[in-house]
Amino acid sequence: MGGGPAFTSLVGNNFGYLGLPVDTTSADSPADVVVLGIPYDLGTSGRAGARHGPQGIRQASAHLRWETRRWPWTFNALERLRVVDAGDVEIVPGESEQMLDAVQQRAQAVFAAGKRLLSLGGDHFVTLPLLRAAHAVHGPLALLHFDAHTDTESSENSRYYHGSMFHRAPREKLVDCAHSVQLGIRTEYDPLQHPYQVIDAAEANDLPVAEIVERLRERLGHRPVYITCDIDCLDPAFAPGTGTPVAGGLSSDRLLKILRGLKGLQLVGMDIMEVAPCYDHAEITSLAAATLSLEFIYLLADREQQG
Repeated sequence: MGGGPAFTSLVGNNFGYLGLPVDTTSADSPADVVVLGIPYDLGTSGRAGARHGPQGIRQASAHLRWETRRWPWTFNALERLRVVDAGDVEIVPGESEQMLDAVQQRAQAVFAAGKRLLSLGGDHFVTLPLLRAAHAVHGPLALLHFDAHTDTESSENSRYYHGSMFHRAPREKLVDCAHSVQLGIRTEYDPLQHPYQVIDAAEANDLPVAEIVERLRERLGHRPVYITCDIDCLDPAFAPGTGTPVAGGLSSDRLLKILRGLKGLQLVGMDIMEVAPCYDHAEITSLAAATLSLEFIYLLADREQQG
């Protein structure tokens, strides 16, 4: 296959999310929102394949293009916001340190230009350089983390590992744990030593959505909010195409309703991680990720209208 300079040559990005124009100079463009693909999966502990997530999400987003106004919204977000697809970050195969620098550089340019960023992964480790980029511009972030796992492992032997980012982020002072929430957790962690507020999957499935939203809004407050979504927050029935599926998760409907409840918050960025199309069926997982991504754009468009 040759010594090509980037994964982008392997997975391709000849079409944009929602059919949007691809503009690799998006930090300098008049766009309000930038979509960025990060085809990296060297941090996985389970099944690999998330490097193809950006391609799969973009492809599935074609199913969302026919509807002028995304239900149940009453306006067309793309008439309120200028959105461009910046293509994929160029990543040298096998070079995780280069990936960290390349992602932070691309993302920080977007944030510094006053734009919001929607990132498509990729395994969840790439959220670390995204948080570094957002923090450099916006300061300490309120983090809303949807996941089956807390990703707070502290092993010194796992420098580039998708289970360690949210151990490292508060130690780098990127996020304010006192104003952050992890939602959908249903794997082992130590609650007595845990810095984040957790709404576990059982609670998230049993509580009324309105109560969940109230708790989130109270916790996140008026701070810059970064949303990170590991697609395995969803139950495998709704997201089979991922590396570490865990039964007992949320439905796509419930997660969409929770997102809609965040209207008006100061959302600076969102990422959708761990989509692995090779384990998907009928684009179920990719479509869920594409739809969650569009919901974020509508949240931004709604806030734009409200001023």
